[in-house]
Amino acid sequence: MSYDQILADAEERMDKATSVLSHSLAGIRTGRANPGLVESVRVEAYGSHTPLKQLASIGTPEPQQIVIRPYDTSTIKDIEKAIVAGDLGLNPQNDGRIIRINVPPLSTEVRKKMVARIKELTEEARISIRNIRRDANKAADAAEKEKSISEDDRDRLKEEVQELTKKFEAQATELAKGREAEVMEE
Repeated sequence: MSYDQILADAEERMDKATSVLSHSLAGIRTGRANPGLVESVRVEAYGSHTPLKQLASIGTPEPQQIVIRPYDTSTIKDIEKAIVAGDLGLNPQNDGRIIRINVPPLSTEVRKKMVARIKELTEEARISIRNIRRDANKAADAAEKEKSISEDDRDRLKEEVQELTKKFEAQATELAKGREAEVMEE
């Protein structure tokens, strides 16, 4: 692999790692209603498991309420069942056309557990980013051995990969701090 290929691959993979973290953090419950809490719930409808966001529109008309409007009202019971089975601690109420979910405020103990989970997810993302750095450094060493890049280029490449690592670790930390602040606000 060339210098530019190694660098581009590392950057793309690190970006994906932070995207995965961002998506994971969106599913963590805060004291507020958030469509991300239920979007990824898989509903058994039409003979297959389908993400809820493909079967209904999901909105938050009030800070403590999620409203789910199924595109096909015949799936409403399946959606309700999937939310209950999803073990999210949410209690859906069905009026035949839409499902309302009142999001209860979080206790201090639950908030602390959520923050701990955020820290776990963030650390997983950091580890992933560091593993990508290790892979890029190995690729740089291999490219230098194959004489496709010079020793100076290898060293410069390793420095650039380290800068990318710092940048993406900082992004992961910022994402986590923002989510922690949302979870801890009463």
